[in-house]
Amino acid sequence: MEKVIFYILALIMIVFAIASVTSRKMLRSVIYLLFVLAGIAGFYFLIDYNFLAAIQLTIYAGGIIVLIIFSVLLVHHIELELEMAKVSKQIITILGCLIGLGVFLVSIYGHEFNVVENNNTITTAEIGTLLLSYEAGGFILPFEVVSVLLLAAMIGAIVIAKGKKLTNKKDEKL
Repeated sequence: MEKVIFYILALIMIVFAIASVTSRKMLRSVIYLLFVLAGIAGFYFLIDYNFLAAIQLTIYAGGIIVLIIFSVLLVHHIELELEMAKVSKQIITILGCLIGLGVFLVSIYGHEFNVVENNNTITTAEIGTLLLSYEAGGFILPFEVVSVLLLAAMIGAIVIAKGKKLTNKKDEKL
């Protein structure tokens, strides 16, 4: 049963990923991306990583998609139709993707992978303690750096959306 769910999730993710990059409507591309991110959360649920699945749904599928939609609304019209690339660029992209797929398949099938049973469990409280710890193995510094980066991105989006600064006619005469 798990294999069937895995293949259904994988098929859904592949279809929506292709739809996301081929759609000419910006809003549709973002919605398709939402389904891909929700499929990743489905994989996490499938392997019993419930905390990661919840984080995937709240942070990526929830927060990041909303941030992208608001950014698109601020900067562009939401129904903006994207340009189609020239045929030569499409061919180069297809060749690059096929080469990347070839390298990926050679790497996967040229390597023997062993299944490892993981019996170690960690609680949400322990994850929280590690995230906010100053000691070795703690993640408080990266956590703060990411928050400053997101703040800078939001300020940049507001500045871009605001456009040119309006000046008084009296200032122009001086």
